[in-house]
Amino acid sequence: MTILGWTLIIALFAVGLAGAVYPILPGALAIYLAFFVYGWFFSFEPLTVWFWIVQTLIVVVLFVADYVVGAWGVKKFGGSRASVIGSTIGLIAGPFVIPGFGLLIGPFVGAFVGELIAGSKADKAFKVSLGSLLGLFSSTVVKIILQIAMVILFFIWIGR
Repeated sequence: MTILGWTLIIALFAVGLAGAVYPILPGALAIYLAFFVYGWFFSFEPLTVWFWIVQTLIVVVLFVADYVVGAWGVKKFGGSRASVIGSTIGLIAGPFVIPGFGLLIGPFVGAFVGELIAGSKADKAFKVSLGSLLGLFSSTVVKIILQIAMVILFFIWIGR
């Protein structure tokens, strides 16, 4: 049972970290689930109330930061609400439409089309699309850092 428990925990950590890059995967929620798996297989005792408060706050910050940082990139380059929505749709649909490169092309095209729909000229729409990529990269870096922090805190907490 020990091997199964740790295999599930490590697999959930891997899925969670992959979710920082590939938005279809559950990301931080998979890491959060790994904490429950640890409790069910081993013990909830080392996972104190403070552990859950800290981890829950990190998850909330991750969700808020994911949207805010992504939208910041679009807004920083003068994008409209339509380009933020288009970029988000492109981020979700892109990997399905163009496997491999859709993760980058989707938000770019989505922001571009959204900005054109909002009435901007093509040169402004292109600039806003670059902002969507900057927001995507920035958001990904923030997610990776915070999710690694979640995993490190977990090991620190259970090692006490």
